[in-house]
Amino acid sequence: MNQKLTREYLASNAENLSKLVELPNDKIFELPEKVLQFGTGVLLRGLCDYFIDKANKKGVFNGRIVVVKSTDKGGTDDFNEQDGLFTHAVKGLENGQPVEEYIINASISRTISARSQWNEILACAKNPEMQVIISNTTEVGIALVENDKITNTPPQSFPVKLLAFLYERWKEFKGSAKSGMVIIPTELIVGNGDKLQEIVLEQAHRNGLEPEFIEWLENHNSFCNSLVDRIVPGKPDKEICEELEKKFSYQDDLMILSEVYRLWAIQGDEKIRKVLSFASADSGVIIERDIEVYRELKLRMLNGTHTLTCGMAYLLGFRLVKDVMSNSYLSKIITNMMLGEVSLAIPYKIDPKVKDRFGRMVLDRFRNPFLQHKLLDITVQYTAKMKMRNIPILLQYYREFGKAPELFAMGFAAYLQFMKAEKEVNGNYFGESNGEYYPINCNFAPYFYEAWENFDLDKVLSNRSLWGEDLTQLEGFSDAVRKYL
Repeated sequence: MNQKLTREYLASNAENLSKLVELPNDKIFELPEKVLQFGTGVLLRGLCDYFIDKANKKGVFNGRIVVVKSTDKGGTDDFNEQDGLFTHAVKGLENGQPVEEYIINASISRTISARSQWNEILACAKNPEMQVIISNTTEVGIALVENDKITNTPPQSFPVKLLAFLYERWKEFKGSAKSGMVIIPTELIVGNGDKLQEIVLEQAHRNGLEPEFIEWLENHNSFCNSLVDRIVPGKPDKEICEELEKKFSYQDDLMILSEVYRLWAIQGDEKIRKVLSFASADSGVIIERDIEVYRELKLRMLNGTHTLTCGMAYLLGFRLVKDVMSNSYLSKIITNMMLGEVSLAIPYKIDPKVKDRFGRMVLDRFRNPFLQHKLLDITVQYTAKMKMRNIPILLQYYREFGKAPELFAMGFAAYLQFMKAEKEVNGNYFGESNGEYYPINCNFAPYFYEAWENFDLDKVLSNRSLWGEDLTQLEGFSDAVRKYL
């Protein structure tokens, strides 16, 4: 058994390791704690912590991260036993060329459990060096929980945990303007910063906190909307882990794998940019007043194309995105659909060159041979995704061209076929393809189960509760879909 990855191990093996993996220098371990991070998940570590680590190694941001774990489940031992260190394997394609690099990330100073070490978390509020709060508590985490008190140890919800921290900071620094924080939620909610601020302010009123604190909360803290985009599947497969641990001669229970592409778009001004100085270390961090363009590109060209093609590819016998892209016929369909239909109908004004460049990067990501991206995972809540990601594309295409987008219709027909359940077991629905059953994880599965008994395409397309629109009013769309069905 190899020795665990620790500071001591690095110090005694630096010469050999430096030939294999990017190492931190000793000065990084002495940097002050500047960031409080709610969440230990792989997306935060593979994206946000990646940028901060990169900046620290360049001598730019010069601050480390205190990570808050919401529960004691699983313990914080892996992080503390490895001194917060973890290996980050970056593998994929960039401009069509393979990229493979290995980094030991030293951005995490320590990990604290909210459940058993709440007072230590509140003590971080008294640190004058603290500047930034990052979160990824899942979309459910940004929610208003009734009767949640800042006096609880800890409070139940993330917004009230955050409120308690900020209240402690306000008291410690007597409401000084300089003690305000930059708060960046990364949860996948449109307007995540605005939503979090709204809930925190509401909970401040419900907790009966001083008007002076609420004034400080509103005027001296910045809640930034943000968008994150990087595929971080988590720990590499067992075989890859064993191969890398043998290569590096250490054991790493926190190792993660990610693609090359990375984007962290943060809504902010020059004041925010000054605090988030780590942005200057990598072009993947973008701080602008309007980040909607990045949301639209990702939502339509990446997510939307996935949604239009995952059902079709699955029914044709494929299981992984990379395998679909290895098929010349399907790869051509996906490329033409994305660049020739979806890109032309994004309901937001974007430079065509920007869309084309982004689309080419997305195709590289789809082709990544190192990622096991399952098509079935993309079909979860299929109908809701189709409505949110793709129906606006369809409507805009009609506004621009007045006709049905052909490949879109093909993908939509395949989606309908995928939603045809052949059996129902205890409220769970299953489709069938080539003699194999697959789960249909969609809230509208019961509707389609009944609809397919006497299937009427026009009735389905005119269902406003599904699409928010009567799609039979789009001339030629029903016929185009029916042709592929």
